[in-house]
Amino acid sequence: MAPIAVGDVIPDGTLSHFDEQDQLQKVSVHSLAAGKKVIIFGVPGAFTPTCSLKHVPGFVEKAEELKSKGVDEILCLSVNDPFVMKAWAKTFPENKHVKFLADGSATYTHALGLELDLNEKGLGTRSRRFALLVDDLKVKAANVESGGEFTVSSADDILKAL
Repeated sequence: MAPIAVGDVIPDGTLSHFDEQDQLQKVSVHSLAAGKKVIIFGVPGAFTPTCSLKHVPGFVEKAEELKSKGVDEILCLSVNDPFVMKAWAKTFPENKHVKFLADGSATYTHALGLELDLNEKGLGTRSRRFALLVDDLKVKAANVESGGEFTVSSADDILKAL
């Protein structure tokens, strides 16, 4: 399947997360994004070096600036289970705006066409590193990385697209 691109409507799908009351919730992507301006950024794995030290911290640090430019939701997506995503989110105590969403079976990642085969590294199917700017379900910017790079999907790259 071709990767999601500018002009495409994002597919709907169900992701998991823990809410403020520490209850496991399933949520529809369209329910989070319909009628809103959202950023969906994907990472290959929770607790991995680039994701933990660069990608997520950039969105946490720039969240207020992104919100001031009209962004309603900042969604971090990873092919991990919701318990891992909950534990990972706790490592960013300063975070107030980034929602950590689990795509445990990579179903949504496949629907986006952004899966990454890391079987040779013992990690199975993961998500490519990416950042999408979505306005009322329509992709306005699709910054998708090649391989293990981190050159086009940062919070700063999305700020330039706003």
